[in-house]
Parts: sequence; C-alpha cells; structure tokens
Amino acid sequence: MIQAKKRVYLFEEGNKDMRDLLGGKGANLAEMTRIGLPVPPGFTITTEACREYLATGRLPEGLMDEVKEKMKVLEEKTGRKFGDPKNPLLVSVRSGAKFSMPGMMDTVLNLGLNDETVRGLAELTGDERFAYDAYRRFLSIFSDVVLSNLFTRPDGEKPNLDRSRFEEILERKKEERGAKYDIELSAEDLKEICEEYKKLIESELGRPFPEDPWEQLRLAIEAVFRSWNNKRAVDYRNFYGIPHDLGTAVNIQTMVFGNMGEDSGTGVAFTRNVATGEKEIYGEYLVNAQGEDVVAGIRTPMKISELKKRDPEIYKQFERVCEILERHYRDVQDIEFTVERGKLYILQCRAGKRTAKAAVKIAVDMAKEGLISKEEAIARVEPQQITQLLVPRFDPQEKEKAIREGRLLARGVNASPGAASGIAVFDADKAEELGRAGKRVILVRPETTPDDVHGMLASKGILTQRGGMTSHAAVVARGLGLPCVVGCEEIKVDVERRLFEVNGKIVREFDEISIDGDTGEVFAGAIPTLEPKLEEERELSELLRWADEIRRLGVWANADYPRDARRAVEFGAEGIGLCRTEHMFMETDRLPWVQKMIMAQTPEERKEALDHLLPLQRGDFEGIFEVMEGRPVVIRLIDPPLHEFLPNYDELLAEIFELREKARESEEAGRELSEKEKILSVVRSLKEANPMMGLRGCRLGILYPEIIEMQTRAIIEAACEVKRRGKPVRVKIMIPLVSHVNELRWIRERLESVARKVMEEQGMEVDYSFGTMIETPRAALTASEIAKVADFFSFGTNDLTQMVFGFSRDDAEGKVIMPYTKMGILEKNPFQTLDVEGVGRLVEEATRAGKAANPNLEVGICGEHGGDPESIRFFHKAGLDYVSCSPFRVPAARLAAAQAALAAGVEDRTK
Repeated sequence: MIQAKKRVYLFEEGNKDMRDLLGGKGANLAEMTRIGLPVPPGFTITTEACREYLATGRLPEGLMDEVKEKMKVLEEKTGRKFGDPKNPLLVSVRSGAKFSMPGMMDTVLNLGLNDETVRGLAELTGDERFAYDAYRRFLSIFSDVVLSNLFTRPDGEKPNLDRSRFEEILERKKEERGAKYDIELSAEDLKEICEEYKKLIESELGRPFPEDPWEQLRLAIEAVFRSWNNKRAVDYRNFYGIPHDLGTAVNIQTMVFGNMGEDSGTGVAFTRNVATGEKEIYGEYLVNAQGEDVVAGIRTPMKISELKKRDPEIYKQFERVCEILERHYRDVQDIEFTVERGKLYILQCRAGKRTAKAAVKIAVDMAKEGLISKEEAIARVEPQQITQLLVPRFDPQEKEKAIREGRLLARGVNASPGAASGIAVFDADKAEELGRAGKRVILVRPETTPDDVHGMLASKGILTQRGGMTSHAAVVARGLGLPCVVGCEEIKVDVERRLFEVNGKIVREFDEISIDGDTGEVFAGAIPTLEPKLEEERELSELLRWADEIRRLGVWANADYPRDARRAVEFGAEGIGLCRTEHMFMETDRLPWVQKMIMAQTPEERKEALDHLLPLQRGDFEGIFEVMEGRPVVIRLIDPPLHEFLPNYDELLAEIFELREKARESEEAGRELSEKEKILSVVRSLKEANPMMGLRGCRLGILYPEIIEMQTRAIIEAACEVKRRGKPVRVKIMIPLVSHVNELRWIRERLESVARKVMEEQGMEVDYSFGTMIETPRAALTASEIAKVADFFSFGTNDLTQMVFGFSRDDAEGKVIMPYTKMGILEKNPFQTLDVEGVGRLVEEATRAGKAANPNLEVGICGEHGGDPESIRFFHKAGLDYVSCSPFRVPAARLAAAQAALAAGVEDRTK
C-alpha cells in the first residue's frame, strides 16, 4: 500500500533544517517549539502543496482533511474549538517561504470570527470591545487579501475591497467621535463599523461575507498560496535572485492577542542593534495592539527599552528568549512577540536583516565572542554590503550651511544609513518610471506597503510620515542599502495633492529634498556628499584583514588617473589591472592635438602632434607609478576607434550646412567651413558600420604604429623617472584585441625595441613586461600559441561577452537583455554576472592552455565581472591569479575572493 504524501506538519514535528519543505518561518516555529520557547501551537502546510496548487489551480486532494486532523490537536492543546460559538479557537494564516521575503506575501489574522463566534469571544474574555476590534480587523484583512483575489462580482469585475475602503469607514467613525486613534473607539462604535464593513462586502460581492470558519480557512490557504505570484513578491525575488519555483508554506497558528488592554501588547525586536551592530536589544513595542499595527506603521510605537520600565518581568523574560535564540542560531534574530494579559508569546524568529555597518560589526564581534569562527564571520557578510557601507555621507560643512539657511525641515527616525538627494515623488509607479529614466528620486509616502516595492527599488532614498524602525519601509530600505527616514510625523503627506507640508512650508512633487538616514534629518534642496574612508571603518578593516589571510586571488583595480589609483590603494588594491590610456586623450586640453594626430596627412605632421602628447602621457604615468609604489600597473595601449575622438558625423554635417550660408558673406566663416570640411572628410573615412569590431585595439596599433610607439616611450620614460626618484616600478604593457598570435608578435617586437632604446637613453633598466587582453573568441581558443609570446593575459570579459553572444554592449542591455531576463530566457544579465557555460568556458580553457604553454604566465581579468562576487567565485575555480575592478568595489572583491576560497575548500572536502 502506497502511503500518501504528508503535506501538513505540527510545529513539534519539524525543525530548523526543514526550510525547503516548511519554509523559513515554519522551520523556525518548529525549532522554537522543540527547544521549549512559549510558541502558540500550530502547524505548517508544505511548499510542495503550494507548488501543486500553483500548477493545477486547486488545493491538493485530501489537504483539508489533513488540516482538520491537525486542527483537532490545536483544539486539544488550547481547550477551545474552531468555529464553536461559545468557546472559539481563532488562528492566523501566514505565508513563509524558504528565503525571507518580509511583507511580500499575504497574512490573515483572527480567522474563525463570525457574528456568533465574536459574541462567544466577548463572553469568553469578558471584553466586548476587544472582540469587536478583532472582528473589524478580520473583516478588513480577509476582504483585502482573500475576497479581492479569489472572487468576482456578479458583473464579472473584480470586487473593490481594498483595505483603504475599510480604513475610510474607520476614519469617518473616528472623526465622528473626535478620536485620534482607534483604541479610543467604544465597543458600540466597533459594532457599527463591523456592520458597515459587512454591507460594503455584500455590495461588492453580491453575496454575504462567508461566515463558515472552515470556508474561511480554505479560502485563506488558497489566497496565501496565490500571493506567491503577486507583483511585489515577483519584483522582490527578481531583485534578490530568489528562484520563482520554490513556492511558499502556510503557517496556521493559534491566535494570541496583544489588543486585550493595557497589560497586553505586541512588538518586533532584534537581539542586537541592526542599524549600528551594538550588542543591545533593539526594537519597538505597542501597548494594546496587534502585530500588524507595528509593521504597518499605523501608530508610532515606543522603543523596546521602555518596556523594561513598564513591565520589568516581561522584559526580563524576553531578554532571556533573545539570549537563547541568538546562541541557538548563532546569529542576530528578528523576533515577533505578543504579550496577552501579562503572558509572553513568541510568534516568529528569523535572521535579522541589518544595515551593512551592523552586518560587519556583528560578524566581527561574534567571532571575537567565540560564537562563530573567523571563517564564518567572513561568510556572513555579503560583498554588496561592504559596497553599501562605503556609501556617501553629507559634507558636514554643507550640511551645517543648510541648517543655518533654515533648510532643515524635520526629523524622523533614522532607519537606514547613508545620505541622498533627489526629487520628491509621491507614488511608487512614478518613482519607478523616473528612476529607470536616470532621475534621482526620493520616494515620499505616508507609510510604505509591500505594493510600493517596485518604486523603492528605483529610488535613492525613502521618507515616510509614519512608522518605526521595524516598519515595512525601514526593513526593505535596510535590505536594499537605501537611506531611509521613517516616522517623520512633523510632515503631513498629501498623496492626492502630491505634496507634504511641514511647519507652514510646502514641498511639492519634483522639488528637490535631501535625507540623512544616519540622523533622521530631512532638508529642502540638495546637499553635496562625501565619500567615506575605509580606515575609519575599524570592524570592516579587521574583517578584510581576515579575508586577505584566506583568499588566493589577488585583487587589483581599474584606474586611469593618479586620484583613482590612490583611492584603489586606500581600499587595499594590490595593483592596477587596467589603466585605459585613451581616457587620458579625451581631456579638453589634449583633444585638439589628438585630432591633429588623426587628421595628419604625413608622418611628419603626425609626429608633431605625438611629440606634443608625449610629455602629457608621461606625466600621467609618472603620477600613477608614484602612487602605486612598486605595485604592478597594467597599462592598456590605445583601444577605441579613432573616430571617437572626432566630432559626431551628423552634428558636423549640420554645422557645415549652416556655415555654407554664412561663408557667402564672411571670410572667417569660409575658413571655418574649409576646416570643418577637412574634418568631415576624415570622419567619413573612419566611419564604420560596426566600430566595436572595426579599427581599434591592436589593429589600430599595426596600421598607425607611431601612436603606440609614443605611448610605450612615455611609459618607459615615466618608469625610469620614478625609479630615479628612488621608488620601485613594475609596469606591464597590454596590447588589446589580439585575435592572431602574429598580431601580438609584430607589435611586441616593435615595442620591445622602443623600450630598450629608451632605457639605453635613460641609462637604467626598469621592470617591464608585455602581455595581451584576451577579448576575442579566437584569442581564447588559440591561447596556447599566444601564451608563448605574452608574459601575461588579462581577460576583457566585456568584449568577450559581446563577441560570444553577438550582443552589442552599447545597445543590447535595454533592447534585448532586460526583456530576456524578464521572460526567463536569460537568468542574469551576462554583462553583470559572467556567463559560465559560454564565456566562462573560454576563460577556463584559455587559462589552462595558456599556463600549460607558459608556466610563468600571469592571468587576470579586468572586465566588469572582476567586481561581481558570483563571477569572482568562478575565476577562483578557473585558476586565475587576480581580478581587477573599479576602486570602489575593491573591498567587496577582497571579501568575495576569500568567500570563493572558503567555498572551494568546502567543495573539496565534500568530494
């Protein structure tokens, strides 16, 4: 006999290792139950059941029978009965995926209430006001989450049962009674509100509100399953790279009530401060409230430290729970709890989302406390968090100036660090539209909801009128690394009029504002920011030292100017993996000479221009060599097509048409016309159908060798001069876009003679070598031949990706890649994360073949992928010697390289 698959687990039947099946929330509820914490009893419907529902559109056969069996156990434990008018058992129905997705899916509280059970609840508790408060909450949330999504009106349209319609009824009643908060309403007021809610539901559905608790439960389970694919959940998974095929579990748990009077309440707290990393309980508590009141930011809560004064015994119990959970999970825990008439219940725990600063401090502190190892500390911090930690801050002087000018508008709660300026935008759709168009947006809302996530993703900062440190806006902003100020009650946000008022001032949509997520301050206008300094981040510096002890990959930087090289060294770069010389040519004082060089009709004319450029290039290189103090510097010879240094063809043509008219009356215009026509002739001769595959790289050097000869002279002369000053120099000259070994051989022989000649003239030797950039598929495939002529390889994975896919780097991302990733054709943008199966295979094979042919070959990568953690892990496995990335990404790359080494060690041990 085949045993039916189990789809429902009591909390005591699971454990923390069953996340795939029970979801993160269900697994943690099971684990807390197992270790004896005061968790209200309940059970979990598995993610497998969700996947089956999503595939068929129906609840799995027999699922509700299993649910009824488990409900009997809850009834036995609580002494109450589900649906019993005299002694009702109420439950919550919550989502819970494998990976935490706070607020992205749906929840229903107080399920099991109807016109009969609400009276039973009032009698049972002796508190009629509490019972009807629970009922009105249930009617509102069930209608919004369940009825709106599973039902249609008689006319076939979707019912308009958005929670805002229920809030309007509540607000009207509060206005009638002169009440500021809902807790000021009486039992009779709440009864009237419930009746109005039911009339609204019946008018929209064409049928009464479903009174049968079992029907309510079945519908709620379906709605939670279906919420896995709502827009905000899909957007969140896309942003964080969470797979779409996991599904969510459903947790059904006995209700406990924080809204039963002054000896009751609800809170959310963290076992450490998730903003700063300090070892202190950090969170908020609301008296006489349910959990949704804290998260939604409807009322601004008190700090959890105030609970210590209000109820020392409960605080002491909670403190002990925090200690147990942190030691058990060996990580910071985010805990939801309720106090019902003086008794503490723990409703949920999960790893606490934290700011980048807190993530680093907590990891380092826990390692020092012996709670985790140094290796675990390294693995705990996401490389992107390090990038977030080094976020801009307001220039203190400019900020003081803004305060003196009276531009400080208000102060709220400092929910997520960093500083940002941008235009105020009052709805998420517009924020998304403008953010994608490149505008700097500050999303301003009364409070955010999960429906605002798409707008938050596109914004530079978040400002809300209501809410606390654990509100939706705060939690999501911390995860995104966005500056965020919440609970700024001095401002009055008017979404309809698209403005906010504060102290008699009005800020309208598109006005520029600035927010400081470290202090909670809000300013009118823009304030300049300053880049942070790594040496000031003590814990981060320590974590990176630990990472440096573990990683095998070197971490170098891409830098074109001394200031970039200086920043790279400050951030721990061990060399310059890419110095692009063409960027030096594009400076305004040099461009005329570059144009003269391109337009030269004779070698003598070209030499004159190059002779002028030579000392300028030499000065650039001297500055970089000085800063790097003997660290290797890879200088790439000129690469882009020459036409990029000349005016735009179409714009030039338009200028010539205008000048032809003026030239009839002006000799000066005639002379200008003659010059422009010469330039047009050159631009036309250089114009190519596909410039990225045209006259550039080594091809340019072969056809115009005097250009790269000048550059080589400038490099070696600069190296000799810096060495003469007593500083070591290691220079590596990179020849780009080689496809055939003969190209490299021809250029290297020519440039070797230039280097030797310069050193003879200078009377000294410098440490130099020649290598190439592997950025064409043919170069990768013939790496064994090329390695015999090269001292080093550097993979230019930007161009290599372009040529392997046949995508244009300039056009494909918006036109092809974004639609492809949305459609699931491509899992990730291959220009951001390396395509391992295609491009990666060429990198791996070329590295292996190159090192086999030349054991002394040094191999690195200098494309955008050099700073991407996932790509770095591949480069470690592929046997590269170093990665090179932008200076700002160097600290993150150091950590990612250590994590790659740790992951490789784990893989080796498991083989």
